[in-house]
Amino acid sequence: MTVADERISQSVIQTPRFILRPLVMSDGGLLKMYLSDMRVANMTRVIPHPLPPEYISNLIERASNPKRREDFWVIDGSANGHAEVMGVIKMFKLDRNQSEIRYWVAPPFWNSGIATDAVEAILRANPQKACDIYAEVFQDNPSSARILTNMGFAYLGDAETFSVARNAVTPTWTYARKMDQLMLKKLDCN
Repeated sequence: MTVADERISQSVIQTPRFILRPLVMSDGGLLKMYLSDMRVANMTRVIPHPLPPEYISNLIERASNPKRREDFWVIDGSANGHAEVMGVIKMFKLDRNQSEIRYWVAPPFWNSGIATDAVEAILRANPQKACDIYAEVFQDNPSSARILTNMGFAYLGDAETFSVARNAVTPTWTYARKMDQLMLKKLDCN
């Protein structure tokens, strides 16, 4: 199986406003434009600012790797007259049927409900068959914290993590959500 075949096998998730689909090379231009924006990079752990020239191609290659531990979905609104890339949502596979969710939305789509809809779609589809899903947000990003609490995530506590763009340890809020009981029975979660 080729890398392209593996990328295609990742789930595509339909919503009324957009689809969540795997990253493809043609996403590079919009990804570069949005991830070069300091406002986006500063709200993430790993996106550097300024963005190195090879960052986007490495990101797409990592997202296409059949041995990846994280799945990436582009928030693609092109079917509804929006941009092909409005943001990205990803899930990391953790131990014991657990996953971590992370996301960013491009500034033109802030305060439009896109992030809420993307998180809701991922939770509904639960593509990694997780029993528990974790998330964290920087404490200076209360909008992302509201998205998580509105989606049923429970606050676990304060922590901190290093932000590459900020070149600093940054305070975070940590959240968890146990998937619904019907899903838990199907997944044999304890």
